[in-house]
Amino acid sequence: MLCQRCKQNIATVSYVEIINGKKFESHLCPFCYSELTGDLNDSDSSALWTNLYGDGNAEEAVACPVCGTRYTDYKRTGLVGCATCYDVFKELLLPQIRSIQGKDTHVGTAALNNDEYGLLRKLKSLQERLETAVKERRYTQANLLNKQIKEINQKLYGGNNDE
Repeated sequence: MLCQRCKQNIATVSYVEIINGKKFESHLCPFCYSELTGDLNDSDSSALWTNLYGDGNAEEAVACPVCGTRYTDYKRTGLVGCATCYDVFKELLLPQIRSIQGKDTHVGTAALNNDEYGLLRKLKSLQERLETAVKERRYTQANLLNKQIKEINQKLYGGNNDE
């Protein structure tokens, strides 16, 4: 989102003011926020913004060979141009991603195994474990695995399918 005041830089500060019981919210870039409040003019805040956005040396010249997006474009808009940009700007983006997200590895929703494909994968794994448990005469574990298989079959097929 662009700064609501200058409409040029990325809005990184949400500024909320309550006047006469009415809430006014603005999304501002650090520069406009510091002009309005003077809060970000100290050296600690300057170091924070410099570390977040980099110091602007050689990284300014880096550009994506596929879409032509420059790192300066990313810094201005907060958007990359294509999937290749993530590879091109990887070293510059990772510290920012870590500082914002707390990690730089995408887990996604597939780890939940709640979609049909995930349930089918889980069903196959449970069936293999069930066969192993029966062969090794671990009947208590086999019984638990069988119950899990029945639950998944119920979700997938609405019944007790033994496929």
